[in-house]
Amino acid sequence: MNRENNEKFIVFVTTLASAGLVIENFLMGWEFWVPPVVIAGVISLWLVSVSGKIDRSVREIFYFGYACLLLFYHGVHETSFFDTAIAVILVMVTFSILDIIYMMNILLLEYALLKFIQMSDLAGGQGIVYDRLNISRILLHISIVLLVYYIIIKVINTRLENAERDRIKDERLNSYESDMEDFLSNISHEFRTPVNVVNGISDLLIKKGIGADAEAVKKAGLKLAYQIEDIQDYTECKRNSIFLEEENYMGTSLINDVVTSFRLIDNNKDLELVVDLDPKVPTMMYGDIRKLHKIFRHLLENAVKFTKKGGIYVRMYTEKCENSVNLCIEMTDTGIGMDRSTTESLAEGMYQFDKKRNRSTGGIGLGLFIVYGFVHKMGGCVKIESEKNVGTTIRITVPQKVISDTNCLMISGSHQGDVLFHVRSDKYRVPKVREFYRDMAANLAEGIKVRLYPAETTDDVEHLREKLDVRYIFMGQEEYEAASGYFDELAGSDIVVAVSASAGFRANPGSAVLVMPKPLYAYPVIKVLNEGKDAKDLEYTENLEKPVFKDIRALVVDDEPMNLVVASGMLMEYEMSVDTADSGFEAIKKFRKGGYDVVFMDHMMPEMDGVEAMKEIKAAASENGKSIIVIALTANAVSGAKEMFMKEGFDGFISKPIFTPDLERVMQRVLDKAGLAGR
Repeated sequence: MNRENNEKFIVFVTTLASAGLVIENFLMGWEFWVPPVVIAGVISLWLVSVSGKIDRSVREIFYFGYACLLLFYHGVHETSFFDTAIAVILVMVTFSILDIIYMMNILLLEYALLKFIQMSDLAGGQGIVYDRLNISRILLHISIVLLVYYIIIKVINTRLENAERDRIKDERLNSYESDMEDFLSNISHEFRTPVNVVNGISDLLIKKGIGADAEAVKKAGLKLAYQIEDIQDYTECKRNSIFLEEENYMGTSLINDVVTSFRLIDNNKDLELVVDLDPKVPTMMYGDIRKLHKIFRHLLENAVKFTKKGGIYVRMYTEKCENSVNLCIEMTDTGIGMDRSTTESLAEGMYQFDKKRNRSTGGIGLGLFIVYGFVHKMGGCVKIESEKNVGTTIRITVPQKVISDTNCLMISGSHQGDVLFHVRSDKYRVPKVREFYRDMAANLAEGIKVRLYPAETTDDVEHLREKLDVRYIFMGQEEYEAASGYFDELAGSDIVVAVSASAGFRANPGSAVLVMPKPLYAYPVIKVLNEGKDAKDLEYTENLEKPVFKDIRALVVDDEPMNLVVASGMLMEYEMSVDTADSGFEAIKKFRKGGYDVVFMDHMMPEMDGVEAMKEIKAAASENGKSIIVIALTANAVSGAKEMFMKEGFDGFISKPIFTPDLERVMQRVLDKAGLAGR
């Protein structure tokens, strides 16, 4: 039993003993004023136990003291002469579960005191005859009490020794785990620099038109970068040292991340991805967008990994709360599934529940453990429903603040007409995929309040056209190819025909059919409904136009030469004037000689680290009545690193390997704040 259960047990036994003492008090005609005192004591016991306001060790001493008083009151009466041993043994056994030896010593001394009092009072001939029988009984009782005392002391010492061994073993295990986590954290930090070089150089080669080899290198580099992040995230989850970096973000950007990630995954199994975004999701929310991206990525990668045929259904919606929303994300697959013991192991953090399963599918097996860690840190919950050879649904819920409660997707007021959804149900090998598409279409239609009708065949399309005011027809690639002439003719009339197709698909020459790149999701559908045949760029992007930072003078500081090459090449793409320095001392020297608008500073450098160099540069700028923007550009990307650098005085933070969206977002923010963006 744990200490809480031990406490309840002691209070319960003491209460029963108190009740027995009160009954015996009435039967034997003992002092009339004692029962009310005993009852008051029992009430005090329960009040102290239930309230829990007093320290537990003090409460245990209080219970023990009360039990000793009961024992003493019982033992000083003549009629308890032979019952005292039983009462002492009861108290000893009850309190032995606390493993406190001095309590056993006190009880043994109290027994000796009671026997002395009893035998002294009775020596004058008050009823006990010290014949052979009674003397043998007295000796037997004393022997039994001593034997029970000896056994209890031995058991307590054994338990204490075992507890000490367990403590030492746990300390060694924790030390080992801590050392391993330090190793993983350090190695992930060290890997970031060469991976940054690989990704950066491959990007530069791609821009020079080197071709497919550079693309393959970049893809491998990105995969390695993700795995390095996974190791870092795993160690932070194990240590419970996750730090949330919250900011405003667009709800649609999460779904765009799912779609983009799926297109980057090798989908040689021809899996269908169905994305169901509730249009009523708020346009702007506040939370840790980077960790939400990672949660989506891990869920999607696991679904693809363990699904051999069929598809994956992603649903995102929100539930309104008083001052916020619960962001709900569901990922359902038609994969191999898991049994109950496996899902329970996942919930307990046993991330490598099936090493053979991980080896056969690739990956390092940290994804779901990281998902649990992130979601719990955000105050949310994870629920897994799975059935062997049927599929798995993982549902996460995290609270998010609402910045703008307007719907993320809305239909224009000028929309008119009915919408047909033409998909043949017999084309899917796994029937559940049909349900995915039906659910997505039904939820979208309900969310934007449009009339949507299913049509399995071209005959159904014709029949519905006769009955309804059909203005839009959405379909799959196979349905279009089966009757392309018919749909080209419809597209040439006043009906908008849109086809969800794989990459590289083209409609017939001269056709007015619109092509929506797979996977199908709400953004392109609503764009078609709002813009009709004029709809263009049927793919969601947050920033279509690449920013330009012309005439911005930048100094890049790093002790690794290849990092200087990569950073310089990336910054020149934005028409910046770039200079480099290979140490903090050289950076200070160059800054004092030349004028720079922004400094990109590495952190870990010999002789003078980036924090010290940043402060020297800012002090030099202040001496001349100027200001300077200094951005940390570092492989130190543990949770809370950004906040640490910002508190030290940096104006921005970019982790290595450098991701273009992070670079552009930070540059836009700091330059806008300094009034340099439009220069």
